[in-house]
Amino acid sequence: MITEHALLPVLPGRETDFEAAFNQARAIIASMPGFRTLSLSRSVESPGTYLLLVEWETLEDHTVGFRGSPEYQQWRQLLHHFYEPFPVVEHFVAVSSAGQ
Repeated sequence: MITEHALLPVLPGRETDFEAAFNQARAIIASMPGFRTLSLSRSVESPGTYLLLVEWETLEDHTVGFRGSPEYQQWRQLLHHFYEPFPVVEHFVAVSSAGQ
């Protein structure tokens, strides 16, 4: 399993619009092969910053499957205009965990 990590810097004053657009976009990514789960969290200290975590079966499910799909173009159209600067996306593999 791979975890995609992105800090999303949303333009000031656009947070409510972003959250509404994300609620639409969530169905797009959730329908993709290899998708497992996602969470979107809002920073307490910096309310314009969101943390997106997406779990994929494989790295390629995200980088090739999703990003190469027509659905990704819909995702981009819904969300990418909210970011400044554009977010850095990284992928992680679990090393250790505790709890649930």
